[in-house]
Amino acid sequence: MATVVIDAGHGGADFGATYLGRMEKDDNLRLALAVGNILKNNGVNVIYTRTDDVYETPAQKAAEANAAGADYFVSIHRNASPYDNQYTGIESLVYNKYGTAAQMAANINRQLELAGFVNQGVNERTNLAVLRRTNMPAVLVEAGFINTDRDNMIFDSRFNEIAQAIADGILMSIS
Repeated sequence: MATVVIDAGHGGADFGATYLGRMEKDDNLRLALAVGNILKNNGVNVIYTRTDDVYETPAQKAAEANAAGADYFVSIHRNASPYDNQYTGIESLVYNKYGTAAQMAANINRQLELAGFVNQGVNERTNLAVLRRTNMPAVLVEAGFINTDRDNMIFDSRFNEIAQAIADGILMSIS
């Protein structure tokens, strides 16, 4: 049985991006818990980096995943742009655009596209601790722009579909 660490980005005093009173940390936690529940119901061993409103550094989260001997690491976030309603869509970030993590990211993105988001692709980011310091394939999912009304409408009205889409993208990659 695969072990997947599900990370709800930000938390505690780190709100992440905010928009009209909406905080990324709250959306991330709600979505991470929903994805984790679906994975558990499909026989996956799930470890959460947080299940409530606390903060740990990204490096701490990576170290915990490594210590647990996890097989995969998926960090849930919302994107933000410099100007409100400037961009729309989802993207996934990986340390290296080749290999298992990139394939998982592409699978997740395809499923999120089916849930109604514009697919902005898989992009390489070598400067993020949760991607750089993990010993297992790691993906950071940006589930729409928190400061784009269209993406928030999709996020809120299709929340269960979005959680299922992320879980399905993970399950496709680990089976």
